[in-house]
Amino acid sequence: MGLCAEIQNLSVSFHGRKAVSGINAALPSDGITVLIGRSGSGKTTFLRALNRLNETFEGYEGSGSIRLLLGGEMKDICSSGTLNLTELRRKVGMVFQTPNPLPLSIRRNIMLPLELMLGSGGSEADEKMETALKTTGLWNEVRDRLDTPANRLSGGQQQRLCLARALVLEPEMLLLDEPSASLDKRSAEQIEDHLLFLKDRYSIVMVSHSVRQALKLGSYFVLLKNGTVAASFFKEELPEGKDAEKALTDLL
Repeated sequence: MGLCAEIQNLSVSFHGRKAVSGINAALPSDGITVLIGRSGSGKTTFLRALNRLNETFEGYEGSGSIRLLLGGEMKDICSSGTLNLTELRRKVGMVFQTPNPLPLSIRRNIMLPLELMLGSGGSEADEKMETALKTTGLWNEVRDRLDTPANRLSGGQQQRLCLARALVLEPEMLLLDEPSASLDKRSAEQIEDHLLFLKDRYSIVMVSHSVRQALKLGSYFVLLKNGTVAASFFKEELPEGKDAEKALTDLL
């Protein structure tokens, strides 16, 4: 089994309060890994550790080792000199629970990261923008209004724009923190369908509170309880059909 992440003895606290403790996990590079567990179990903290986003929060303290598959080799992202944080967060893109488009036009939401992170402009940037918007199913919906403020898009469209913004930077891994939690059912299903398409291109790790969604998308599951890994397993280890939903619910 190829791995996209190896986590050893990860502990994170904020203002002295433990969020996760002694986390050990090996995440497969193929398919979608879903972090499951009740609220407050440490899922989001675990996810944010994979691009060192926890360090931006006040009162952070952390320890442990995290190695990610980047550039074809496993790299310790916690070691100084391995990757700077800007490069790490470009290679390990993240989409949050609530859509957070920049207070700019649809076009500038894509172009600005390209200019700042990759130095891309002109026709090359236009092509990358179009590809990212097509990948997330947005191109045909916005191609004639790219200079419209992004906040005029629907919630589902805004979330797909945020996904396109991450994809345009050519990441190697995607982190998603309940990406459809704030969306209506139709928009959530659109996001899910795009993730199923993307799973063959990227290593994806996501948090989900929906058992239905976890089973639809996930090929590997990590169950967290009280800030520790209580279990990890492949989808094939679950019963089939409706029994799978009951089995996963019972574990929570």
